[in-house]
Amino acid sequence: MDIIDPHLHLFNLDNGQYDWLKPQHLPSWPDKNKINQNFAEHDLRLSPEHTLAGFVHIEAGFDNAQPWRELDWLEQHCTLPFKSVAGGDLCAKNFPAVLSKLQTHSSLVGVRHILDDDAQGLLTTKRFQQHLALLAKHGLSFDAQFSLQDISATQTLCKVLENTPELRIIINHGGWPPTSNTSAAWQVWQQNLTLLAQYPQVAIKLSGWEMQNRTYSRNDIQRVLVTCLETMAQSRVMLASNFPLNTFSCSYAELWRTYTAQLGLSDSTSELLVHKNSAFWYQF
Repeated sequence: MDIIDPHLHLFNLDNGQYDWLKPQHLPSWPDKNKINQNFAEHDLRLSPEHTLAGFVHIEAGFDNAQPWRELDWLEQHCTLPFKSVAGGDLCAKNFPAVLSKLQTHSSLVGVRHILDDDAQGLLTTKRFQQHLALLAKHGLSFDAQFSLQDISATQTLCKVLENTPELRIIINHGGWPPTSNTSAAWQVWQQNLTLLAQYPQVAIKLSGWEMQNRTYSRNDIQRVLVTCLETMAQSRVMLASNFPLNTFSCSYAELWRTYTAQLGLSDSTSELLVHKNSAFWYQF
């Protein structure tokens, strides 16, 4: 089976900054040293029954002030088909100039400015909204990383989508679903997922399981996946790795075996979730 991984990171510690990987900086994970090393394309090793047909590289903090440097490095060293979601500060006055430099790179398909706990404040900022509209104008998508338990932020994002209907939004890491589907938090997450599902220009990537629970199970994945498939069209859901962070819990090959062989998916659904949808949403 061919796979296009729509969410992974490669690290070049010799030339990049990666402040977040340094021990003195947040996040303060006790096992962070495990990923504080170089990761290149040849580290993306799959089982024999799988072929990596391409991937989407998501910005990893190589150089936040000059994010095009990360794309320079990737385009010089990667041989597989790949697309780039670059870093970018959408609050900065010079973002249009930064975007112009990013657009000189053939792999660019989108931008990510991590929202997380600042989602509501960022999404209500006029300049941030203007720069989202600029991405839409140039046919670029925005990778939105924040919690769908944030009601205000979700409602604000809906307003942005109504004002800029040509903007494509891709929710990262499933919008951080709660670890239990019997909690009030799960109900809020599901309600906000349903709210965003009204907008056909929104897709969602499921990954980052290890970020909330290093010992997550197949059932944890299945619970979130079933809910997303019931709420959104199959064509708007993607399975991804979050490599190398997935290695906190399992190998790259093991994660993709779980996705394709242990979730009870039909061959046609698997093909959508691990290949075709990524090819569409990231413009392969």
